Amino acid sequence: MTIRILPAIGDPDAARAVSSLLHQLPDAEPAPTVGDSAALLHALAGAAAQGAGAAAAGQPSAAGQPSAVEALPEVVLVHERIGPTPALELIREVALRFPAVGVVLITTDAGPALFSAAMDAGARGIVGMPLGYDELAARVQAAAQWSAGVRVHLGGSPEAVSGPAGTLVTVTGAKGGVGTTVTAVQLALAARAAGRSVALVDLDLQSGDVASYLDVQFRRSVVDLAGIQDISVRVLQDAVHDHHTGLGLLLAPEEGERGEEVDDRAARQIIGALRSRYEVVLVDCGSQMQSANAAAVELADLALLVTTPDVVAVRAAKRQVRLWDRLQIRKAEDTTTVVNRLTRNTEIQPPLVAKATGTQVARTHVPAAFKELQPCVDAGRMQDLDNRSTVKQALCALAGELGLVDSPSVRQGRGSHRARPTLTGRKRKAITPGAAPGSGGVPGQASGTASGAGPGPGPRFGVRRGSAAAAGPGPFDPPGPYEEG
Repeated sequence: MTIRILPAIGDPDAARAVSSLLHQLPDAEPAPTVGDSAALLHALAGAAAQGAGAAAAGQPSAAGQPSAVEALPEVVLVHERIGPTPALELIREVALRFPAVGVVLITTDAGPALFSAAMDAGARGIVGMPLGYDELAARVQAAAQWSAGVRVHLGGSPEAVSGPAGTLVTVTGAKGGVGTTVTAVQLALAARAAGRSVALVDLDLQSGDVASYLDVQFRRSVVDLAGIQDISVRVLQDAVHDHHTGLGLLLAPEEGERGEEVDDRAARQIIGALRSRYEVVLVDCGSQMQSANAAAVELADLALLVTTPDVVAVRAAKRQVRLWDRLQIRKAEDTTTVVNRLTRNTEIQPPLVAKATGTQVARTHVPAAFKELQPCVDAGRMQDLDNRSTVKQALCALAGELGLVDSPSVRQGRGSHRARPTLTGRKRKAITPGAAPGSGGVPGQASGTASGAGPGPGPRFGVRRGSAAAAGPGPFDPPGPYEEG
């Protein structure tokens, strides 16, 4: 969102310094400086009247809705030497007449007494002289966010909020080795390929591997942002690595013990700063819950839980879901489970995973095809995975299902069933009219021809597992392996 700023500065030298810094702020639209309190009040009253006139005429304002509030600037900067009205009285009058405008005081004395007096008058922050870029940017952004929130409550457009705007997606593993990082990386690459700005955050703070999968050596990490109270745009740019694929990477620390420096407060602040800059923020949470990645899961618009179709992994997924529920982080029904390394011969199929965990299971499943991944994994260049890979196609389709790309399905080749790979990686054959069910089109259909045609695969797939015709009770019949305690 563009932040409209109106500086009210009487001192010419301070006006030039402030104007120079304001033009460096991203998404800032500074207005010409006014030199006294009367000119400031006149400018604000004129903007409000213009917005009210547009509303009466039915014309939309800059924010898309006819409103006198939306015509006002988000931030007003008041210098301490403004006149003839003293600065604190001017701030009080602006706060009373234009309550949706965030006022920031510029002063040489930023002591606690003046700070308290400015807050009582209605200011949203104080910037000390001489001016610094980081401090000015932080105060302006904080005042703009406050102003946008007030305008929503006053009936303005919700789109004017400059707070969290990007979609936050967390990817958590049921246990280690289920493909959490590969899933997060490929989803981020798919969203970036669709033209969206994407940040990939590694919150597996002790053993994060995003840097290894993308061949990155970068000295900054998420720990460098942990101790900063107000994360400015410049500080965020210094900590985020711009990868050549277009991804913004915020990596885990090289020293795993430093991960303890990132608590839930720092995680919320970091994620909020990223969401205000990127359209999609993907967070690799690993498989071990700590306060930082727990906060990310709680804030997430989409929380993915990656598991493999085996008893140990599904039990771990169930434990993870129960942990989130006990800690009131996330409910099971608000979690989407992604089944990785699925084959047709797997005993545990996605419906059973959904029943065991109580979560929603993504319609798109990732096939077991490690031979396709191994060259890229060994080289540490997951971005070089072939577009024809069944794993990449499945994860691109998953990105479409989750709404991370514009198209609901991103697949390579034609959209017919001939171009869509099966779980084994082989392309399906077209079924011609009049073909016999056991003639080689689709294996696994039970028919009299299939059972008597010789040593084919028909009888193996002709009997449903767990049915009375199967040889004895299966390993998942009651009492099942998922009933713990």
